[in-house]
Amino acid sequence: MESCNCIEPQWPADELLMRYQYISDFFIALAYFSIPLELVYFVKKSAVFPYRWVLVQFGAFIVLCGATHLINLWTFNMHSRTVAIVMTAAKVLTAAVSCATALMLVHIIPDLLSVKTRELFLKNKAAELDREMGLIRTQEETGRHVRMLTHEIRSTLDRHTILKTTLVELGRTLALEECALWMPTRSGVELQLSYTLRHQNPVGFTVPIQHPAITAVFGTNRAVKISSNSPVARLRPSGRYMPGEVVAVRVPLLHLNNFQINDWPELSTKRYALMVLMLPSDSARQWHVHELELVEVVADQVAVALSHAAILEESMRARDLLMEQNVALDLARREAETAVRARNDFLAVMNHEMRTPMHAIIALSSLLQETELTPEQRLMVETILKSSNLLATLINDVLDLSRLEDGSLQLDISVFDLHGLFKEVLNLIKPIASVKKLYVTLSLSPDLPEYAIGDEKRLMQVLLNVVGNAVKFSKEGGISISASVAKSESLRDPRAPDFFPVPSDHHFYLRVQVKDTGSGINPQDIPKLFTKFAQSQSLATRNAGGSGLGLAISKRFVNLMEGHIWLDSEGLGKGCTAVFMVKLGTRGCSNEAKLPYLARATTNHMRTNFPGLKVLLMDDNG
Repeated sequence: MESCNCIEPQWPADELLMRYQYISDFFIALAYFSIPLELVYFVKKSAVFPYRWVLVQFGAFIVLCGATHLINLWTFNMHSRTVAIVMTAAKVLTAAVSCATALMLVHIIPDLLSVKTRELFLKNKAAELDREMGLIRTQEETGRHVRMLTHEIRSTLDRHTILKTTLVELGRTLALEECALWMPTRSGVELQLSYTLRHQNPVGFTVPIQHPAITAVFGTNRAVKISSNSPVARLRPSGRYMPGEVVAVRVPLLHLNNFQINDWPELSTKRYALMVLMLPSDSARQWHVHELELVEVVADQVAVALSHAAILEESMRARDLLMEQNVALDLARREAETAVRARNDFLAVMNHEMRTPMHAIIALSSLLQETELTPEQRLMVETILKSSNLLATLINDVLDLSRLEDGSLQLDISVFDLHGLFKEVLNLIKPIASVKKLYVTLSLSPDLPEYAIGDEKRLMQVLLNVVGNAVKFSKEGGISISASVAKSESLRDPRAPDFFPVPSDHHFYLRVQVKDTGSGINPQDIPKLFTKFAQSQSLATRNAGGSGLGLAISKRFVNLMEGHIWLDSEGLGKGCTAVFMVKLGTRGCSNEAKLPYLARATTNHMRTNFPGLKVLLMDDNG
């Protein structure tokens, strides 16, 4: 017994320590059981939490740990085998749930870290978005100022008003102390102070355009900060103050080299004006990016407005010049109308007061030829008659030409005997040709209509003129006249590219050819013969006489009748061929009975002789 009492236990039981452990396990179990309640409350309140099943598993781990500590309270005293089994089962379950939770955390922690990363990324994006929104608000404010300034600048097209308004509005918008505009001089080698906001410097001060600061500004389209000591930045009298920051920007003078502005430089190359802007002195204020952008945009708008003003000034100058020209044209028109009235009065005098005496001279000279005259007297009378006929022809031609040129001559369209017209021309020409011992032949095509619709008088005048020229310029041989309906393939002529005949069932083109064996024409002289007062330079032509109006008038008549006339000749001494085509209306055979009585009576009268008929001519001129 004594020996047993001497042996002390290896782990002596300390009553106080046991009590502390007992109380600690109780509170640990209590804390463990409270944590799952808090997790359950969190899961219910957080509807978007993505890891609910992890919280459930972690809650089970906490509950098992609490149960382990709670069961451990019965192990401090003698306990039964049942308590040991329950304790072992609780510890096994706690170990299993602990391992499962640890394995899950290996997969969950990276996700939680990525969520944190995304959160940081979103914060950065939000900050960047805030900066962009601030920039957008700044740009909107700048745009509002630009629109306001542009409206004020473009409200007028006067150059001086545009520039003055620009300085005033920029000074008000940007709260500037001074703003000035330097314009290039007419020589282009200096900049002249032209406009200022505060008028602190006298306008007219100049600086060299090759100054380094000016060259640097002109080299870029951006607003550039320049030194306050620069010559263009000395916009205030010197004093005890700290000058504010100065910015300069170029203003393109667009398209001014196309206009002659009175007091602007003559620009052969692209030049610039210089706009200088100064912030208030003794101020810590600095230029911001949006303010510089505003200045650049306004400079471009001023350049556009100045170009529009230049165009307006040039258009107004052109308008004034046009008004002066209109006044001059109106004066010229009145003078032309006066000249036309004078010409018409002169032609009226020629028509009556000159032609009537001329016809009297011709008639009396013809009667004088029938009397007994000496050879010398007969020669003088024939000369008088020839000169009178020439002068009468000239008067008639001038009258016709004048009426053609002023557009007062109109064709007299009627039905006439086309075959009879050619025969009448032949009867008129034959006596003249027989005097020169020339033969005259007439050939009418079988398809040529007997009656046609047109101006008989003008057609006869053209035909007499062309045939008369053939007789006048022929000394021997003869003249052949042929008339036919122009075929469709022969209507177009390369010598008349502007002549576009159009065949139709209601009209036809009469083709007349007059060929002579006369003196001929140089081919290079042919185009000149259809101009007024033009004659061939050959000796035979000069000896034949003439005014040079016949072919010119004939061409006008042919053009009125929608035709074309031309001449062909191989040269001097080889004769000449005149060809013309005119447009005439057609009549059917059934319409022949409907011809006017006068047309049929004229044909009958041509076949009637009146032997011994005396004719009395009456005139109001004595």
